[in-house]
Amino acid sequence: METNRRDTFRKSRKIGKAPSVKIIPLGGLEQIGMNITAIEYDDTIVVIDCGLAFPEEDMLGIDLVIPDISYLKENADKVKGLVVTHGHEDHIGAIPYIEKELNIPIYATKLTVGLIDNKLREHNILNNVKRKVVKHGQIINLGCFRIEFIRSNHSIADSSGLAIYTPAGILVHTGDFKVDFTPIFGETIDLQRYAELGKKGVLALMADSTNAERPGFTPSEKTVGRTFDMLFAENKNSRLIIATFASNVDRVQQIINSADKYGRKVVVEGRSMVNIINTASELGYIQIPDNTLISIEQMKNYPDEQIVMITTGSQGENMAALSRIAANIHNKVSIKPGDTVIFSSSPIPGNEKAVYKVMNELEMKGAKVIFQNTHVSGHACQEELKLIYALTKPQYAIPVHGEYRHLKRHAELAVEMGVAKENVMIMSNGNVLELSTDEMKVVDNVTSQGILVDGLGVGDVGNIVLRDRQHLSQNGLIIVVVTLEKHSNMLVAGPDIVSRGFVYVRESENLIEECHDVVEDALSKCLDRNITDWGKIKTSIKDELGEFLWKRTKRNPMILPIITEV
Repeated sequence: METNRRDTFRKSRKIGKAPSVKIIPLGGLEQIGMNITAIEYDDTIVVIDCGLAFPEEDMLGIDLVIPDISYLKENADKVKGLVVTHGHEDHIGAIPYIEKELNIPIYATKLTVGLIDNKLREHNILNNVKRKVVKHGQIINLGCFRIEFIRSNHSIADSSGLAIYTPAGILVHTGDFKVDFTPIFGETIDLQRYAELGKKGVLALMADSTNAERPGFTPSEKTVGRTFDMLFAENKNSRLIIATFASNVDRVQQIINSADKYGRKVVVEGRSMVNIINTASELGYIQIPDNTLISIEQMKNYPDEQIVMITTGSQGENMAALSRIAANIHNKVSIKPGDTVIFSSSPIPGNEKAVYKVMNELEMKGAKVIFQNTHVSGHACQEELKLIYALTKPQYAIPVHGEYRHLKRHAELAVEMGVAKENVMIMSNGNVLELSTDEMKVVDNVTSQGILVDGLGVGDVGNIVLRDRQHLSQNGLIIVVVTLEKHSNMLVAGPDIVSRGFVYVRESENLIEECHDVVEDALSKCLDRNITDWGKIKTSIKDELGEFLWKRTKRNPMILPIITEV
């Protein structure tokens, strides 16, 4: 008896168990965009980034996809703050939506806070949300975590990596990054700090995987400036229209530099481009020489060879400025033969068709389209990733930011750099990863489906509505209207058959007549069996008519019976 008590006492003590921290990605894995990760220890949760994703082709009518923050709402009392690495849409785009639900303080660098302010202002919640500007090298305390902002390079200024000091050890999150020794704005990435963290001991490294498949180094942003200078010189007699990402502040600066050098006036078009340039200019992140910027209305006062237009639409987005110009539906700008249009970006995977469609439309109208050697990535290639691993020497590697193939290649690279294979974890959105100096394992899963935003509706379009939209888009709609007499359920009027997106009624009169007969037969069968329940009558009409149409047309339209009674 005494021995059993001693054994129980020993088991209950759990001497020497190392503290563990949880990493919970709610987006950003196995996809490009919607980056958001929760770091949790005891009663503290810190959220890193809160971005949106753009809809996939099968998300018909959807404007945006934002992360599902159900887990954060369930643990709202633990959430101490939102830490943001940089100001791109896939890292800040969903912030207004999360703030309406949680209202947590935001910590970010100066330009990033400026861009977040624009978003909060659009949603009329700017005065409700606490924002704190943090400088690189500064450390903030959130619950039991200390978080250090590390200077980084990316395709937008003021980008940061993060060192998260937890009771379980130091987590390093690179954010989106590249190693650029000649950045357009600010200083180069703080590699020394990463090395110092490596000497202290890094428990886990969460690094950007976007370019993990690409060997070598990512070229410096400055190389694009030299290309612009060459293109400005080669196209002296053309009006120049340059499309790029609105948030690529450094790229915009280089276009302005070349415009100033070659004596051109700059016109900015596209709402997001105007907003970001205004914010970056006010905060000192873009230097625009006096008398360089003109309004789109003033453009007619200058000859074409003195104009360069910076515009949105480099990804072929339907309503972006360049797409509207190419389609001749822009109310202030139209393409003229001899214009030179430069795409200063590479198509995001999935956008290729839309981009090439816009290019073809521009060429048809007589424009010259240039898209090669006019862009460099803002993400680290393999050699830069290896450098970060060599400096930080992490115990665990957790690839983030990328599709599965990117994460897989990144995981292989981590093993090449000396991380034990069993210490590399490819996660999925919603995984709850628990790690300590002793072990790393997925212990749970939480809700992490994206929430669809359609107009002003957030989350009111789900899988069932999307499936209906896909069905309608692929097969069309048949509406069957019948009027029954009250009490007796005898057919008084109809059936009237309306087709939308299935067949053109005037050219398919015989088919429509046959549909009438099928619906009448279905109704007769129901009445003969004394079926009065409208739900059962509608099901009978759908089944009979659906089977008939499949046999006759090998099509499967959505059938919507409507019953009225008099």
